[in-house]
Amino acid sequence: MDFGFGQEQEMLRAAARKFLENECTSTFVRARMEEPTGVTDEFWAKLAEQGWLGLVYPEEFGGGGLGFVDLTVLMEEMGRVVMPGPYFSTTLLGGLAILEAGGASQKKEWLPRIAAGEAKAALAWTEPNGRWDAAGVTVTARAAGGEFILSGTKLFVLDAHIADVVAVVARTVEATRPEDGVSLFLVGRGARGLDVKLLPTMDQTRKLCEVELRDVRVPADALLGEQNGGWPPLARVVERATVALCAEMCGGAQRVLDMTTEYAKIRVAFGRPIGTYQGVKHKAADMLVDLENAKSLTYYAAWAMDEHAAEAPLAASMAKAYVSDAYRKIAAAGIQLHGGIGFTWEHDLHLYFKRAKSSEFTFGDATYHRERVAQLVNL
Repeated sequence: MDFGFGQEQEMLRAAARKFLENECTSTFVRARMEEPTGVTDEFWAKLAEQGWLGLVYPEEFGGGGLGFVDLTVLMEEMGRVVMPGPYFSTTLLGGLAILEAGGASQKKEWLPRIAAGEAKAALAWTEPNGRWDAAGVTVTARAAGGEFILSGTKLFVLDAHIADVVAVVARTVEATRPEDGVSLFLVGRGARGLDVKLLPTMDQTRKLCEVELRDVRVPADALLGEQNGGWPPLARVVERATVALCAEMCGGAQRVLDMTTEYAKIRVAFGRPIGTYQGVKHKAADMLVDLENAKSLTYYAAWAMDEHAAEAPLAASMAKAYVSDAYRKIAAAGIQLHGGIGFTWEHDLHLYFKRAKSSEFTFGDATYHRERVAQLVNL
């Protein structure tokens, strides 16, 4: 059985690595961390030129028409350099929400603009209650005179402050099953009553926002998909985004392992490279084992997404449950094996550790996904 990537996928990996090593250095990343936008217009335009902003969108909407395994390859390379900016929120959250739930006119209006780098998008899903399930959706949307009025607060919304359009998850009816009363709406930048505040975060490479909706009025055609039918497409978006995040985490973990093994070969203590000591070798071996397991689960989940396999939701949660712990442990071990220098601000390891911690809780931590795995196998 062939578990390797194809020639075109390896070409994509090589091209992505070369581009990102040149354009997304740690100096670039640190500069973006200090800025509220987290990206430059020049860098965003270059991502569009590479065809990455619409990589998995259909060609009819200006996309590349590639699969999710191809995206996994790209996300790994982005994770290797801790790429900042709204790629994730635009392409994999807001954009995918439009692709999954939007009508033909909505897709035609937004997806080509996103793919061309002319528009940014976001997904406003989570709320102050911290829940990831449908019961956590308390923002309301009530129909009034051919419009919908949205009220409530969304929290930890990626890049909402620079988004041209935000896909808002709202409750349109109280139902016996919480999933049956959820709808999706497109809210444009500058809508009256929309207040977006940038939040202070540990991982400054990710820009999180609080989104306040004070009786925001949107037209009826701002509804994405069917009224009260927003949860199934949202679940598909989140599952795909979760797998993409796992791939990004694997890329970051790989870079931490590479930096650590390189350091262990050149750092000398008591007359020998520290990599020759059993304590260091075994710790590095544990890092490798964790990483390879994480990659295997992630690649399987990406394949399941491409094949629309029945086990795709299970595969996504299995991957996130494992990778959440693995990346954090690998990043922590990398700092430990580097010793004092690994704790300094000047060393890049802390960038990866912070990204590992923020990614650990995005879309649910390991505990949440272990519970979800148990439910999906009827335990």
